[in-house]
Parts: sequence; C-alpha cells; structure tokens
Amino acid sequence: MLRTLLAAASLLAVSAAASAETLLLSGGHVVDVERGVVMKDHDVLVEDGQIKAVGRTGTLGASGATKIDMAGAWLLPGLSDSHVHLTNRADLHGFRRLTVSTPAAAISGVANAEKTLRAGFTTVRNLGAPGFTDVDLKHAIDSGEVPGPRIIPAGQSIGITGGHCDSNLLPYEDHSVGGGVADGPWAVRQKVRENKKYGAEVIKFCGTGGVLSKGTTIGAQQFTLEEMQAIVSEAHELGLKVAVHAHGAKGIATAIEAGVDSVEHASLISDQSLKDAIKKGIFLSMDIYVSDFILSEGEAAGILPESLEKEKTVGKAQRERFQAAVKAGAKIAFGTDAGVYTHGVNARQFAYMVQWGMTPAEAIRAATLGNAELFGLKDEIGSLTAGKRADIIAVDGDPLADVRQLEDVDFVMKDGAVFFNGLGE
Repeated sequence: MLRTLLAAASLLAVSAAASAETLLLSGGHVVDVERGVVMKDHDVLVEDGQIKAVGRTGTLGASGATKIDMAGAWLLPGLSDSHVHLTNRADLHGFRRLTVSTPAAAISGVANAEKTLRAGFTTVRNLGAPGFTDVDLKHAIDSGEVPGPRIIPAGQSIGITGGHCDSNLLPYEDHSVGGGVADGPWAVRQKVRENKKYGAEVIKFCGTGGVLSKGTTIGAQQFTLEEMQAIVSEAHELGLKVAVHAHGAKGIATAIEAGVDSVEHASLISDQSLKDAIKKGIFLSMDIYVSDFILSEGEAAGILPESLEKEKTVGKAQRERFQAAVKAGAKIAFGTDAGVYTHGVNARQFAYMVQWGMTPAEAIRAATLGNAELFGLKDEIGSLTAGKRADIIAVDGDPLADVRQLEDVDFVMKDGAVFFNGLGE
C-alpha cells in the first residue's frame, strides 16, 4: 500500500520529468497484441513519453537509459475501457443516488480514476457524468494534479423526457430534469452543441430504456429516427463520435440507421442489425460482466426491484447476442459500464468475453487496438509499437494462456511515467 501511495505521489510531483526520462524496460516478454503472440526476452526503450524501440534484450543500444528489470513479466500496451462512469459509486444505486451532489460525484471521480489507472487501464471513455465533472476530471489528470487514466469525456448524456437519461426518481412537485434532456431535432442539436461547448469529446445519447432507470422499458425505443439523425449529424459536423445506449432491437436498428459510431450494451441486437453494424463498421460495446454484479450485489447496493427484474430478463440474452456478434465478425469494443460495479476490477470482463466466444488474444485486442480505433487514437495507443505513447502494463503470467492474469496488474506506466511497480513483490 505504501509503495502504491509513493508511486502516485511521484507521478503527481515529477510526471513531466519522468516522461522526459529515457527508460529501458529490460528482459520481459512482450505481447504482440496484433498478431496474438509473445516475443520472449525483449526490451522496450522509452523516451520522452513515447516508445522509442522494441527489440531483443541487449540489442537496442540504450546506453545512459535508466534500466527497469522486467524479467519474468509479460508486457502489454495499457488497457482501455470504452464505457465507464468514473464519478459514480457502485454502492449508491436507486434512491441512494438522490443523496449525491455534483461536488460529491467529482470527489468520487478522483478516487475512482486512481483505482482505474492502478488496474492497468490507461485510457477510458467516460459516457455520462453530472455537471461535466468528467471534463474537469480529465483536465486535472492531464495537468498532473491527480492521477488517473486518459479520459475521453461525454459530459451530460442526452435523453428524452422521462427516458433512461432523465432524472425519474423524484415526484412531479420537484420538477427534476436531467441535464441532457431534450425533445425534437433542433433541441437535441442544441444539446450536442452545449456538450461540445463545455468540453465533451464524445456524444452519448440514450436510444432505448435501461436496466437501472426507474419507469423505463428496456425494449422501448427512445428518440425518433429524425432525432437520432440530428444528434449524429450535429456531432459528426463538430468532429465528435457518437455512442448510443441501446438494449432493445428496434432502438438499436434505428441508431445504426442514424449512423452512430458505437452501440452500448446492444443486448437484444437482431441478426439483421449485426449485419448492418458490420457493413458500416460500427462497434458494439457489450458489458457482459456487469450482470453478475447486479444480480449478486445489486440489492445491497440499492438497485431497485424493478431494475433487478429487468436484468434477469436481459443479462443472459446479452451474452448470447455477444456470442452471436463474435461469430458474425462484428467489431467488438471492450466496455464494462464501470461505476455500476466497483471501479478497478474492469479486467474481470476478459474472462467472460473468452467464455462467450473470444480467444484471449481477441479479448485483449478489443481492449487495446479495437478501442484505439474506436477512440480515433490508433496512431497513439493500443500496441507496443515505436512512436506510440508509452502506456505499458505488466503481469507475472502469460495472459494469452490465462486471460485472468490481467485481473492483477503488477506494473503500470502511462505516458512514460511509472505509476506503479509491484514486480517481484
């Protein structure tokens, strides 16, 4: 614990200097995520926060570099998660969420960002936060004020009146309305513009009902095709990608027709929509671990009875559709909905992805190269390749043989700065 705290303090105090330092990660086994193979006894040279070179141990001519012994460790690019809520707490669901102020959510975001980075996730897409707290959290991390992953923030999720992205827990007299609520094509365009104004780097909207929202039906479409097209066209004009929360088949199909970049959850996606998503290159971000948390710990965390019932109907179906998506060759993102469950255990989803049809290499590729493509960062992150950011993690076993190795990360580097080094402990 003390070692972790010292590492975090070091990251905050000297991150700029550390990223400028030349480091040699020596003697580890490098996982080539693109080919799905391990290159044994390799070095990684890091300079100015970037990967300078990768080669067999002793061949890089790295005189003067600070050496970090990686013998017996497997090195991978930093992992990424396409769907998190860093400002949410997993023990505050249902009516308990009414006790959470925006400042409290921001404080939780700081704590959860550090947990996420410690778990080896160096880049995340934060799909919805109150009061643009995820934007401010991103700025605090980027400036070195607090430790955490690289964040692609969505700001406030856009949704219909009374829909999944509205605030439905209080009675009419309180007139509580979610910050991203809008109805009609021009109103939703205004919300996209507002999100862009306050720092959003991706747009998230709710295209169907949801599991955890009060009074919504999973299969019910939210927003018309015209409204969805307005959201997507406005976002794309502003240079922003679009993620849609969608469980039901009709809402998924309409969102795909509207041209979204990723479908979140995609629980009941039809075979035709799978074909359409593949044809258009749309990613599916299917959070197939979280059902276990909801059904085993959700009641104690305050999840409403109606939400538990909804999860019972959709959880297994989503995993079966995930299996169908893998078989069909769809683009799969690694997205977990962290914040519904406890932050920092994002890697538990890898085993579920393998159980439901992927190889370990494919699951790892989803959380590295796949997400890098979805995020528009394929030239910066996703592989241990010269010229990319030095986001590097290490584990003490081969993740291609046992993907659960990623649930216990022993080394974390982001942008060339070592955040945690527990190798040999």
